[in-house]
Amino acid sequence: MDERITGEPVTGEPVTDERVTGEPVIHQREPLAETPRPGLREHGRYAAIEFLTWLPTGLMLAPMVLLMSARGLDIAEIGLVTGAYSVTIVVLELPTGGLADVLGRRPVLAASAVVSVVALVVMALAHSMWPFLVASVLKGVARALSSGPAQAWYVDTLHARYGPAADLKPGLAAGNVAGSAALALGTLAGGLLPLAVRRDPLAAPIWAGAGAALVLLVAVLVLMREPSRAGRAPARVAVWAAVRVAEVVRDVPVTIVAGIRLGLADRALGRLLLLAAGAGVMLNTIELLTPGRLAALTGGSETGGAAYAFVTFAGFAAGALGSSLAPPLARLLRGSVRAAASATVVTGAAVAALAASTVLRGAAGVVATGATYVLLFTALAVASLLRSELLHQRVAADRRATVMSVDSLQLQFGGMLSSLCLVPLSGIAGVGPVWVLTAVVVLASALLYVRLPAGPAPRHPQ
Repeated sequence: MDERITGEPVTGEPVTDERVTGEPVIHQREPLAETPRPGLREHGRYAAIEFLTWLPTGLMLAPMVLLMSARGLDIAEIGLVTGAYSVTIVVLELPTGGLADVLGRRPVLAASAVVSVVALVVMALAHSMWPFLVASVLKGVARALSSGPAQAWYVDTLHARYGPAADLKPGLAAGNVAGSAALALGTLAGGLLPLAVRRDPLAAPIWAGAGAALVLLVAVLVLMREPSRAGRAPARVAVWAAVRVAEVVRDVPVTIVAGIRLGLADRALGRLLLLAAGAGVMLNTIELLTPGRLAALTGGSETGGAAYAFVTFAGFAAGALGSSLAPPLARLLRGSVRAAASATVVTGAAVAALAASTVLRGAAGVVATGATYVLLFTALAVASLLRSELLHQRVAADRRATVMSVDSLQLQFGGMLSSLCLVPLSGIAGVGPVWVLTAVVVLASALLYVRLPAGPAPRHPQ
């Protein structure tokens, strides 16, 4: 018995017990094992790196579309440029995934920071479609390279220092909060900065993003300390990395086909994957068309960028609220499937309301846009969280990585289709009708939840 039961102290020293035999009995009590509790140092570094990783994206989010429009690109060309970003990520998401395992987490994330700096400098200086297209491809390369190395480094560091029993949740949560804060604050700053700059104001946040990416590079080199890879010469590592990347590139179609086969074998899983494509269509369409809409409402690109910053900031905050509402909503509606379907319907209704708001002018239109963004991102966060839960329930452990990769690619495919089809259509039909079509896509996707079984992962054929 220990202190929790008897009230006596527990130590590692010999103690006597005369209560049973009347004679001293020696017991050697071992100290209670403690679960490792990582200090603030590790997750503080991880949170700082996550913040700096997402800050350049936040800074360029508000002025990006407005800058391209101000420099002569029409809406179809803007769709082509942003589509190139999605295509690049689709092509490189899987090949770069294993690169950090070969070369190390720090060099891959450092390379991402360097490519980000180059991409944002090219974007800030671009005055025609082709330089913007180059910048978009480079941004896609940087995004693919930055997907995963920081989190892998954090987990490696904790396991090396505290063992596999180390609690990862506090640091991972800190990293998620830091990334969300960077997007929210970066978007706000990127929208307001043009109001304070007279010369080329829309490019100012892009230059600020390049500076933030440079700070990320320094932070990665200083904060991310990895164990040395003894026994591997740099040339040998480079050859190994090239071979590994070539192997993964060849595996991209294999992975996609494997995901499709799983979706066909398990129709519930296939439906859940299709929902990601619908979300990609919706997110890309509103992100590309809202800045121009707000610029028209406020009378200028700089003021439109500031309005978009506030609207997006409210959307990010609403997303955090929606994530917290998902569990109680699932309990209230007696199941994750019903709650996810209901949230998807609300998301589609919010997009329809956004389309209806295009009849408004001036401040009323801006307020209506902000209100619909709050509703939309709250509902989307609920649907996304519950869909992820349902997805994991349908996937066996040995297929989880494949399905997660295909799910990520589905989101990018949806964004690519939006960039190449719906966004150019807005130049012909207008923003309102395109948002109506987007709402129809979202509402139709809610039908994928009808009679969707929620349960453990079935056995899939090999």
